[in-house]
Amino acid sequence: MKIGVIGAGSVGVGVCNYLLTLGSVSELVLLDKDLQRAEGEVFDFRHTSALTFSKNTHLVPTDDYLNLIGADIVVITAGAQIKQGQTRIDLAEINSRIGVEIAMQVERVAPNATLIVVSNPCDVVAHFIATNTNFPRSKVISSGCVIDTARLMSIVANRVNLDPKNVFGYVLGEHGSHCFTPKSLISIAGQPADFYCDAHHINRICADDLLESVKQAGYEIFKRKQNTTHGISASVFRIIQAIMIDERSVLPIATLLSGEYGLDNVVMSLPTVVGRNGAESILIHPFTSEEMTNLSDIAAEVNKVVAQVAAKTGLKMAKS
Repeated sequence: MKIGVIGAGSVGVGVCNYLLTLGSVSELVLLDKDLQRAEGEVFDFRHTSALTFSKNTHLVPTDDYLNLIGADIVVITAGAQIKQGQTRIDLAEINSRIGVEIAMQVERVAPNATLIVVSNPCDVVAHFIATNTNFPRSKVISSGCVIDTARLMSIVANRVNLDPKNVFGYVLGEHGSHCFTPKSLISIAGQPADFYCDAHHINRICADDLLESVKQAGYEIFKRKQNTTHGISASVFRIIQAIMIDERSVLPIATLLSGEYGLDNVVMSLPTVVGRNGAESILIHPFTSEEMTNLSDIAAEVNKVVAQVAAKTGLKMAKS
């Protein structure tokens, strides 16, 4: 499988590291407008092949999109970081333009690729890529709430002193301030969360407090190092792995919806079957009326941002 990573920043390089040590990739292309930076990272990575027992992947540093010809998956991490004094709309406007420009270049050389959008705000950027290129909706994936869900699993696991992989739950909606976690879907070691906590004399988990802790986790990392790298890189690798081996795993990625849960033309994270063809189907859960209201409210908030960015940039947005 041939994979392209666009952007040789900390997240792009982190994704490459996971692919080289854990993945089965025949060719990995690292593309950055700063060719020397891409070359430096690839030259550095090449030396690891003598020390590890990972696959001997062909590594290509480049600033030329022609090197992405035939790519199966392309990860878009390039974009601006939010600066002091900037609003979320400012960042969305900048990175939506960049994301669409990149996707158009990719479309010329790898029209059958699945795109994984990481550049923030990833849901908004993915919306404009889906509506301004010819990639099918199922092939434009925002990394969405996979990282938020990983944080939820880790926080709960720490509370109950278990391996995070024994915790199940989702953060859904927008990767950002507008998200929620359905408590009905949280389980620990295969048991409902309340039952597990009661049986082990642990205070029950409040879904609202848990969600606030999830949101705060990213902020605490950003406050200390001005970016988040390791968790998001692992999240992207998790999505890639599901596509690479046709895993058909259910992940809370975000795609442009087409009527699921009564929602249309909005990019939101929902439990989605991910396999060789990208986002293959969205699972329908029996959400409560309150949870459905949450989903509708989040969709409205996300589309407000999309409409504002469309007005400022002239990019096409999906219309109901």
